Amino acid sequence: MHDTSKPGEFPYTRGIYPDMYRKRLWTMRQYAGFGTAEESNARYRYLLSQGTTGLSVAFDLPTQIGLDPDHPLAAGETGRVGVSVASLADMRKLFNGIRLDEVSTSMTINSTAAILLAFYVLVGREQGVPVNKLTGTIQNDILKEYIARGTYIYPPRPAMRIITDLLAWAAEYVPEWNTMSISGYHIREAGSTASQEVAFTFANGIAYVEAAIAAGLEVDRFAPRLSFFFNAHSDFLTEIAKFRAARRLWARLMRDRFGAKDPRSTMLRFHTQTAGSTLTAQQPQVNLVRTAIEALSAVLGGTQSLHTNSMDEALGLPTEDSARLALRTQQIIAHETGVTATADPLGGSYYIEDLTDRIEAEAVDYIARIDAMGGTLRAIETGFIQAEIQNAAYTWQREVESGARIIVGVNRFHMEAPEGVPPFRINPEIERSQIAAVQEVRATRNAQVWKQCLDGLEAAARGAENLMPHILAAAEAMATVGEISDRLRAVFGEYQEGS
Repeated sequence: MHDTSKPGEFPYTRGIYPDMYRKRLWTMRQYAGFGTAEESNARYRYLLSQGTTGLSVAFDLPTQIGLDPDHPLAAGETGRVGVSVASLADMRKLFNGIRLDEVSTSMTINSTAAILLAFYVLVGREQGVPVNKLTGTIQNDILKEYIARGTYIYPPRPAMRIITDLLAWAAEYVPEWNTMSISGYHIREAGSTASQEVAFTFANGIAYVEAAIAAGLEVDRFAPRLSFFFNAHSDFLTEIAKFRAARRLWARLMRDRFGAKDPRSTMLRFHTQTAGSTLTAQQPQVNLVRTAIEALSAVLGGTQSLHTNSMDEALGLPTEDSARLALRTQQIIAHETGVTATADPLGGSYYIEDLTDRIEAEAVDYIARIDAMGGTLRAIETGFIQAEIQNAAYTWQREVESGARIIVGVNRFHMEAPEGVPPFRINPEIERSQIAAVQEVRATRNAQVWKQCLDGLEAAARGAENLMPHILAAAEAMATVGEISDRLRAVFGEYQEGS
């Protein structure tokens, strides 16, 4: 199965560009967000001053699942695992002093992706940035939430409608924006193997492409703006081969299964994050070594964008110092190691080529099994994909517990006294300040316009009209994430696992 294509040639096993990093390095996109929009804004400015070339926004749990800070279920979660963004007012603060035509922004958000993109577009418009010049990525990958992560709101089928509405709207109005980052990262974090990560990610990708085509979109209209998000795990050579296999398989799927004619539709563009699940609370400084090796595998595998985890993330959110060290890891790989001098440096290695073939073949087999079940939605509804991941995770854990798989500092090479890495602390006052802020938004907006916009959104959800213009109007009328989500909940209901 070895192909003899060159970098930049179909099926892109050796990279999607002929020169790869000789002309342009990958985007160094550090993932950050915590507390209030003002605090996260300060961290973004700091990272930009240290050489980050792209921003990546982490949102808190209430924002991810469509709850405002004053919702009872948001208690204790506001600003904890990401930044709290409840309304357009928060998005303005988040990017205060940061020109949106000078930075590429990735937003890790799924169930409420359409709402957060609307906020971002409105901030860009207020800055005077032409909407069609905004660049970045929104994750907008709901299927993996049912499989591996859990921050869903609506049942899968109406959730897919929101996604296809966003794809259609964005293709017309924000053509430079990556409207979906189909994520294998969380599938791998949940315990999948490398082959399963590729297979289940692409099964989700197939479902999105099929849904968009069924909604009347031509494949070459939206496919060039699809991107992917993969995990760089601990098995160095396997990860390099995984990225090569993924590129080749996606190219063939798009050409042969969907008849894509535009070469951009067949090019797998992906962001990579080093594996959070491999970080240990024991001897946290050792995580610097793990992250460096994982990051190097992503670069040797040809990633377009990279986030390096910080050494203290098994203890809490990263401190400013540890975030800077994580960024420096990428800069050393880029500027001191020489690995950017040629595309696909390990291409042609017998073992790498054999691993590439094996991972692709295993992924193809999984996709065929999912097709035979009736597709990805059916495989999720029956629990097949979830069970496969759970079995792989169980096997891994048994190997760790038996000592067959060594984790340094965990089941071998212990230290008596833990090394001191002071964790980052979230100010408990944040929740109170965010509740006050969202209540201020509600008290000062035009209530009549706000209600008209939300009523229009609900009516559109009950019909077949594209939802994005209505979400944009509601966001501009200062409707909150929770209020917009509640109107959609009223129509679509909420997903219950196992239902």
